[in-house]
Amino acid sequence: MKIYTGRGDEGLTDLRDMSRVSKTSPRIEAYGTVDEANALIGSIRPSGYDDVDEWLETIQNHLHIIQADFANPDPDPDDPQIKEAHIDALETMIDTADEALDPLQSFILPGGSEAGARLHHARAVVRRAERRSVSLAGTDPVNEEAIVYLNRLSDALFTLARLVNKRDGVPEESPSY
Repeated sequence: MKIYTGRGDEGLTDLRDMSRVSKTSPRIEAYGTVDEANALIGSIRPSGYDDVDEWLETIQNHLHIIQADFANPDPDPDDPQIKEAHIDALETMIDTADEALDPLQSFILPGGSEAGARLHHARAVVRRAERRSVSLAGTDPVNEEAIVYLNRLSDALFTLARLVNKRDGVPEESPSY
């Protein structure tokens, strides 16, 4: 199988149902931004912490499901889709990581150790993916669970950034107003 086909040379791409759309369509923007977040999360692994790496691997697989989900304008019941169980798993990750942290007292500046800063960066990209997904939902039917997942994922990445920074001995900094 060749990696290049030439089918996208004129600014169109195939959806999962083989319909052709502009590479600037809201659907492509949504799953393309999810892909960007997924690649960024991949750059964090290995983080130096086995539990964090396992969580990130799970998240990357979930994001791949969202990409397939968004690329399919008319999914069948057996097609890949994010479900409530995926969100529940993410919330369990958040709760587990949060137990190891001091309660948050104020906003914090994104940054810290290399892995912590990358997790904050990934969080910001996930927020953009969420915005693109909400925009898509305004024009086309989408799996609402995928949007909820992205919302929760930004919280998870924030919590993981705090956890990694704590483990790396990097203190949190609050913004000065």
